[in-house]
Amino acid sequence: MPRAVRFDRYGDVDVLNVVEVERPVAGPGEVLVRVRAAGINPGEASIRKGLLADRWPATFPSGEGSDLAGIVEELGPGVEGFEIDEPVLGWTDQRASHAELVVVPADQLTRKPDGVSWEAAGALFVAGTTAYATVRAVGASSGDTVVVSGGAGGVGSLAVQLAVIAGAAVIGLAGETNHQWLLEHGVIPVAYGDGVADRIREVSEGKVDAFIDTFGSGYVALAVDELGVAPERVDTIIDWEAGQKYGVKMEGTAFAASIDVLAELAKLIDEGRLEVPIARVYALDDVRDAFGELEKRHTRGKIVLRP
Repeated sequence: MPRAVRFDRYGDVDVLNVVEVERPVAGPGEVLVRVRAAGINPGEASIRKGLLADRWPATFPSGEGSDLAGIVEELGPGVEGFEIDEPVLGWTDQRASHAELVVVPADQLTRKPDGVSWEAAGALFVAGTTAYATVRAVGASSGDTVVVSGGAGGVGSLAVQLAVIAGAAVIGLAGETNHQWLLEHGVIPVAYGDGVADRIREVSEGKVDAFIDTFGSGYVALAVDELGVAPERVDTIIDWEAGQKYGVKMEGTAFAASIDVLAELAKLIDEGRLEVPIARVYALDDVRDAFGELEKRHTRGKIVLRP
């Protein structure tokens, strides 16, 4: 029997278990995928802890996971455009990708380009579409100076690159251990912490046009009050309270969750223009350790499960 991650109550990582489940069957318009890689995301940790129970309650026992990449195992009735054993990437909305087998609607899958690793493909959807949405939300373009908080994190590491591709001068806020990586990707690194506004002003020569907040912890206020960025050119994917207070944008995954965007991002990776940095790869059985590392919020890029 195939195995999958399950939890039967809200709580810390110790509620996560890998258990045997019934083999899923692809229905009409669906594809059964044998998962080769699946990213993990902060939102999944928040759901597991019950922090989002009002918005997205869990039905126990609950699975988890959205991002995935794998091999087509079975085609449901009416599915065209895919073949058995074809490599694909995509997502599920059923909290189910942290598993060996998962059923996915065919319109949430696209072929995995040969130049995209399993790890990058399996970690792309949530972080990639979120980053895409943030860069579009602030209108990053040639001549702009854009600041990204959490510039080496799962979303931030992609947002800084996409903003560079859009032609902007990009400042990435990150710890010093990530500064070399940022420099290598055309990003100006700035250390976070006390005095960060002054450091941003220094490297930007006082000109900051847009701000993408992927970290929270007061960056919306810093962008508007201290750096003078217009609220319509600030986007936060995490600090909803500040977002409402300052009237900034709060556009993330839901604003770019399409197969066309995912395919575009995969093409950029295949062409060598975009990198999904992989912090670490864990076996499915080590899912508790994977989330334990994620929740420390100090990784560069993505953490991936390999069933």
